[in-house]
Amino acid sequence: MSQKGQLYLIPTRLGDQPPLEVLPLSIRKKITDINHYIVENEKVARRFIKKIVPSKSQDKLNINLLNKFTQDIEIPEFLKPCEDGLDIGLMTDAGCPGVADPGSKVVNLAHLQSIKVVPLVGPSSIILALMASGLNGQNFAFNGYLPIDKSECKKRIKQLEKHAETNNQSQIFIETPYRNGQLFETFLKTLKPHTQLCVAVDLTLNTEFILTKSVSAWQNENPDWHKRPAIFIFQPEF
Repeated sequence: MSQKGQLYLIPTRLGDQPPLEVLPLSIRKKITDINHYIVENEKVARRFIKKIVPSKSQDKLNINLLNKFTQDIEIPEFLKPCEDGLDIGLMTDAGCPGVADPGSKVVNLAHLQSIKVVPLVGPSSIILALMASGLNGQNFAFNGYLPIDKSECKKRIKQLEKHAETNNQSQIFIETPYRNGQLFETFLKTLKPHTQLCVAVDLTLNTEFILTKSVSAWQNENPDWHKRPAIFIFQPEF
């Protein structure tokens, strides 16, 4: 029986900076070797691959799409090259696959099929923001997106703030970039004045902004983070 191929989790950039400023050379080596990919967006993936390895033939790439439109029944077929002894690269549009990303479904199935999963080093906006926040990095929770409905959103924030206060835990969130301002305002109106709030925007880019201060200290600020990728973290005063 031939040896199975491996599933490589390949991180990508968080923006348009030169790839090898934020990615290790191991990424280039694997992209040079691998022709089978599972990606979120084919155009974005092809552009990234070309940027990393300009000489790589685009015609040789075999790409399967994994996004919100992908049916679970389609996923097993994506891993067939591994059964034939070929390696597969799993990529998301930005950052690390499988983290706040549907790629976790592929990874879970790979484990069930005894396919070795190999995570490669690369930038995660969630971890970078936590590192730079000064908030609790030993006990934290990533909550993803908050409810869009305003009343539900405020209710959830208050629940998480109470939980964070009881457990000395930092709470991490992401938001669709065009809703950054709305979420920020909701935090200011809902959190306690002394709760610490970190906003991390455009991580790894030249326009990077990271700042942590109390909700009361944020009240006089009028920032413009519209359509800029952001991570929000809060933790009650400690």
